[in-house]
Amino acid sequence: MRKLIPLSKFEKSSSRIGKAVSATPFHKHDRLSALFSSNIWVKRDDLQDVRSFKIRGAFNRISLLTEDERKNGIVCSSAGNHAQGVAYACNYHNIHGTIFMPSPTPSQKVSQVSMFGGKNITIKIVGDIYDDSYEASLVYSKKHKKTFIHPFDDEDVIIGQGTMALEILNQSSFPIDYLLVPIGGGGLISGMINVFKQKSPKTRIIGIEPKGAPSMYESIRQNKRITLDRIDNFVDGAAVKTIGKISFDYCSKFLDDIVIVDEGEICQNILTMYNNDAIIVEPAGAMSITGLNKMSKSIKDKNVVCLICGGNNDITRMSEIKERALLFNNLKHYFVIRFPQRAGALKEFVQDILGPTDDITFFEYSKKSSRSQGPAVVGIQIKSVKDFEPLIHRMKKKGFFGDYINDKPDLFQFLI
Repeated sequence: MRKLIPLSKFEKSSSRIGKAVSATPFHKHDRLSALFSSNIWVKRDDLQDVRSFKIRGAFNRISLLTEDERKNGIVCSSAGNHAQGVAYACNYHNIHGTIFMPSPTPSQKVSQVSMFGGKNITIKIVGDIYDDSYEASLVYSKKHKKTFIHPFDDEDVIIGQGTMALEILNQSSFPIDYLLVPIGGGGLISGMINVFKQKSPKTRIIGIEPKGAPSMYESIRQNKRITLDRIDNFVDGAAVKTIGKISFDYCSKFLDDIVIVDEGEICQNILTMYNNDAIIVEPAGAMSITGLNKMSKSIKDKNVVCLICGGNNDITRMSEIKERALLFNNLKHYFVIRFPQRAGALKEFVQDILGPTDDITFFEYSKKSSRSQGPAVVGIQIKSVKDFEPLIHRMKKKGFFGDYINDKPDLFQFLI
């Protein structure tokens, strides 16, 4: 079983990366504290220059390259944030880096990578998910004999990420009861485990994973590192099919619990944090805050730290974020509606079926001249969950109801 990394390595890393990494704010979050009857503190690594904690591990690893490795250049794969950290470090050290990114990576992250790296980086868009670009980057690095900078399964990267834990413990003047940490590949939580288990062993460390990519949860449940068959890559900073070997060792031994959060609930928290707190977070950055809901009983009157780890959110994603939030809150519903193929059928539907606060947000219909009825896919947004059952009742009573799509994932995937 893997041993904890000596604290001296984290302390040296903290000094080493101080040229590029800020000691980010750590403060009590009054709204969340009142909501959960707890003392909720947030670590704002979304306020790094690259808007993510990933600069810590990337800069530490690249700073340790030999002269020959620097001359030959490096390779990495990333869904965005690690790439930005690598790009920044390459530009700082005047090292050339080739960065592989999957095609669904938000354009905002791709443009940021280009900006931070400048002439010192080359971006290659490969594959549909992170794992595809990862495999391609390994082949490329081996072929060109370049050093591969892993986003999470590398001890020096983990040590760099763990410098955030040192900051938290230096910035806090109270015992921390719970630490909520997002899990993607596992580099960040491995760094947190190493520092907290040595400096604050009574702190319970809780990993937070997205429902659509619970690779650490499933690996620990099966007592072996597994690869998921499919994932939802919406939470692009945390959606990986296979966690790191190093992080599996640390988490399977030291992690106190894992909480799985729904992507829709993450979206709701993105919107709430933007509207109420003026904080812009990406999906992975909202994961720890989202985990609070499932821990509301155990954290009451406790000191809880949440890591807001990234703020690289692409504004073009906001419509999807709003859609997922509405669906999670049961305020957006999709139906197959059977319209009688006669004049006035749509008017009847609007007047007699829709409630006074119901709103049609999606409508797709094609008239079939040889049939008495024509199906339409209709999206309806309601104001309250109490409005759903009366809506269904009116549809069935008037003969409009055909099918409910929200609970049919094979059909639903074509709508969102």
